[in-house]
Amino acid sequence: MRIIFHVDMDAFFAAVEECEKSWLKGKPIVVGADPKNGKGRGVVSTASYKAREYGIHSAMPISQAWRLAEKAIGEGKPKTVFLGASWKEYSETSERIMEILRGYGEKIEQASVDEAYLEIKIRNPKFEIRNNSWEYAKRLAERIKKEILRKEKLTCSVGVGPNKLIAKMASSIEKPDGLTVVRPDEVQAFLDSQTVDAIPGIGPKSGIFLKSRRIKTIADLRKTPKRKLVEWFGKWGGDMYEKARGIDDDPVAEDRAAKSIGEQETFEKDTFDSRILIRALQKLARSVFANAKDQNFLFKTVSITVRFIDFETKTRAHTLKTTVRDYKAFEREALKLFLPFLDRRENPKKKLIRLIGVRAEHVQRQGELF
Repeated sequence: MRIIFHVDMDAFFAAVEECEKSWLKGKPIVVGADPKNGKGRGVVSTASYKAREYGIHSAMPISQAWRLAEKAIGEGKPKTVFLGASWKEYSETSERIMEILRGYGEKIEQASVDEAYLEIKIRNPKFEIRNNSWEYAKRLAERIKKEILRKEKLTCSVGVGPNKLIAKMASSIEKPDGLTVVRPDEVQAFLDSQTVDAIPGIGPKSGIFLKSRRIKTIADLRKTPKRKLVEWFGKWGGDMYEKARGIDDDPVAEDRAAKSIGEQETFEKDTFDSRILIRALQKLARSVFANAKDQNFLFKTVSITVRFIDFETKTRAHTLKTTVRDYKAFEREALKLFLPFLDRRENPKKKLIRLIGVRAEHVQRQGELF
């Protein structure tokens, strides 16, 4: 029997800022791009729960977040504090939290800077005989939450289930500072009560498509023939069929190379000016490489992202034979990937560019093997 935890930090970036800066305590906080009095062109990275009460959420355009914050002021509510991201502080805090989690799980898979899966092994068969293993898991999750709160002054929400899918969905039920345990015999009832977009991977477009066919809940999805879902969505349709039944055999993979370090810039005006674009790319490359070096990371894969004026987004990556040792080499590889977007190879219509990003992917600490 598997018992999986999904530990998800609550409004992580904003919570770290509040912890580091006492004057922010209790204020609505938005971490992300500079709103520039409603004229900013980036997005919200994280909104504190106070800010979420104003309707602000992650991935929202920063200009919209600003308008909602101004509306709240007009209603007599506290002013929202807008902050740029402090990536180094977030990364260092994340490392300490992951170290705490390693003391509890037989296996741990860091899914992102603020979330991880743990697999818990019940070594004493008497637990299963007495059916107390899930009570034991609940007590363990409570201990994890208390230790993170005591050491980092941060709250997290924990989902406990028989697989990664159920654990992840459970962690979102009682946010913030929640704990939800879903035992194997409770899985179907837990799923059937939720809407289809609660399943990870079913985004807005898929959700709208399904709801247009009167498939609104996971219970509705479970009644839909597999062949029909495959007809609509291909392989992903088959995955939906399994997820609607709570089936997920994905292992907690400690060696999964999912870490990356990256930054991006949204331009004040969409542009095709090569001087502006190349300068921005070089600046991003230097910053990302410096961040990787500060954290003692090595990497071989360089990746860039380009978003056009019409929001079409393309990503290109290249993996080198050896690790990238200096920022000039990193900058050079990023430029090689980007330059085709300035001519017909990647941008035949010469569309203006809205955003560029640079990433170091599959990073490993020095001393680890690739």
